Amino acid sequence: MINKKDSFKRVKGIYPKYHYFLFLFFSVFLVQSQPWTGELDQSSDILLKNRYIEIEAAQAMYDMYNMNFDQAERQFTYLKKQYGWHPLPDFLLGLCYWWRLVPQGEMESKWDQLFLAQMDSAQIKAHRLYDEVNQIEGAFFLAAAYGFQGRLYGDRGQYLKASLAGKNALKYLNIGKDEEDFSPELLLGKGLFNYYAQWIPEHYPMLKPIMSFFPEGDKSNGIAQLKETSRNAFYARTEAQYYLLRILYEEEQNLAEASLLSAYLTDLYPNNSYFQTYYGRILYRLGKENESIAIFESILERVLAEQEGYEYNTARYATYFLGNIWKSRGILMKSKKYFKESIAYATLANATEKGYYFYSLLHLGEIAVLEKKVDLALQYFKKVRKVTGRKHPANQSAKEKMKQIEHE
Repeated sequence: MINKKDSFKRVKGIYPKYHYFLFLFFSVFLVQSQPWTGELDQSSDILLKNRYIEIEAAQAMYDMYNMNFDQAERQFTYLKKQYGWHPLPDFLLGLCYWWRLVPQGEMESKWDQLFLAQMDSAQIKAHRLYDEVNQIEGAFFLAAAYGFQGRLYGDRGQYLKASLAGKNALKYLNIGKDEEDFSPELLLGKGLFNYYAQWIPEHYPMLKPIMSFFPEGDKSNGIAQLKETSRNAFYARTEAQYYLLRILYEEEQNLAEASLLSAYLTDLYPNNSYFQTYYGRILYRLGKENESIAIFESILERVLAEQEGYEYNTARYATYFLGNIWKSRGILMKSKKYFKESIAYATLANATEKGYYFYSLLHLGEIAVLEKKVDLALQYFKKVRKVTGRKHPANQSAKEKMKQIEHE
């Protein structure tokens, strides 16, 4: 049997992290703005400071994060008709397509090109804004649009395009660097930079020479800035909470705070499969298995109902954790069912090179051993070794289990 701690070690290793490209992406939000005044200025060219625009965009922003994408797009399109000269509506439409992509994982979808087209349009208008109206705000949108494009290219394995997009984003980093005050929107980038500028060299020593060209980071300050953005920003609030959740859970292992934040986001956006999945994983880590089961079963029901935002990729997470839970309880028939479904969903999601796929096979082999089905167990372990590299932990584990069978 595998205890929960060992199981988590397996799970934690399944997320490939293109940290160099993520760093380029995180950095793009460092573009600084003019001091935030909080004034109601309906005629302001600086739409990031225009509270009337916030009022018009509020419901659409909620719909987007609640994965009611069609409704959100209609409102963003309306904003585009009103402010077609400005990059903000195009950027928001692109962000809406981005959140359509999030549940897909790294599988290319029809939304890729639509997302890239909106970011291209935002860049064209941001260049005009930069040259003719407001250099600082134009630079912000240029950096942000290029940054999101770079992240998508990185997720799709198109590293040359990712690096070029990152280079373009970095070009606009230092605009307004002497400003003392920040719009709460732009503290997102400052917080991410501060956190990862310290975190990356700590965990990837080979990148230390590259990081020496950047200012020193401060993880504690970075987290504090992300929390401030989460409380006070409008456009960047949920994005800040999204990254804060990832940092608290993945990097800091702060389950207590991550649990509170994921519970809040799941309650606020009950149709957001990404936040629900995180909440289910955290509940599992905390030993709250019954609550975790409820979350993951709800996710699967929505996948089967083809609810928007609930994709094959979402289902492979849910089935994997359900398989783990029922295995730990000794209910092997249920466990086998979910691990087999996780394998099937991984195939549909083009995710057969990911850890959930490898470890679902490994778990099925272990269950076969418990059921005294030695030949079947060997088939699963051989499959694990076939689909993983020799140094992969799953490969080594399968190799060891095959030796144990041979010596019995």
